Amino acid sequence: MTRLSVNVNKIAVLRNSRGGTEPSVTRAAITCIAAGAHGITVHPRPDLRHIHPHDVFDLAALCRDRVEFNIEGNPFAPARGAYPGLLELVRAARPDQVTLVPDGDGQLTSDHGFKLPEDIASLQSLVAALRLHCGRVSVFIDAGAVALAPLARIGVARVEIYTGPYAIAHAAGAADAALSACARSAAAARAAGLAVNAGHDLDLANLPALRAAMPDLAEVSIGHALIADAIYAGLAPTVRAYLDVLRSG
Repeated sequence: MTRLSVNVNKIAVLRNSRGGTEPSVTRAAITCIAAGAHGITVHPRPDLRHIHPHDVFDLAALCRDRVEFNIEGNPFAPARGAYPGLLELVRAARPDQVTLVPDGDGQLTSDHGFKLPEDIASLQSLVAALRLHCGRVSVFIDAGAVALAPLARIGVARVEIYTGPYAIAHAAGAADAALSACARSAAAARAAGLAVNAGHDLDLANLPALRAAMPDLAEVSIGHALIADAIYAGLAPTVRAYLDVLRSG
């Protein structure tokens, strides 16, 4: 079975927009775990636009010995203000998985993978350092990338295929080429001895075809669409609960 790791970044975005502690990132994670999620994912950024370092530590403690905890981030982004850098976060939190993503402050969200094999040399020492403090290292790659054996040689255990282009193509009704690119990368990863994760813009509509095209898919990380679906699914009962309180008064 492909495992589901829920990305709770969007809960932190909402909390930060108002200040304070609500909605609680930790409570959201507890709810996801109780519903059967196999893991929790966060992607802290140096500008602290959503997940803060204390969230990382709180979630690490919550997930330990219960479900997998996955920290995503740019290993090349330096420490800044309250952000200590990815390696320091990993050293303190000791997650089950670290997913390396080449994002920058100017990106609204992750939108590309590492260049391979060009980035191997710069990743090698970072992967070695991270492996001392986490269960495994995964690297974010573009769909269609096939030069993956060097990742295995430097100690990477998994790749995460960037599925944003596939999601766009699926919504447009022309997903075959994008889906084939994902499948090619998955096959190349398996040939190199790497397990395969996938993530970005996956939802209830496009996930079945991706899952069918990659039967050995180990894990998907889903946040934005899942949280949006939860809002729609949960608004009606929540409104009714408030109305019940008002009626009882």
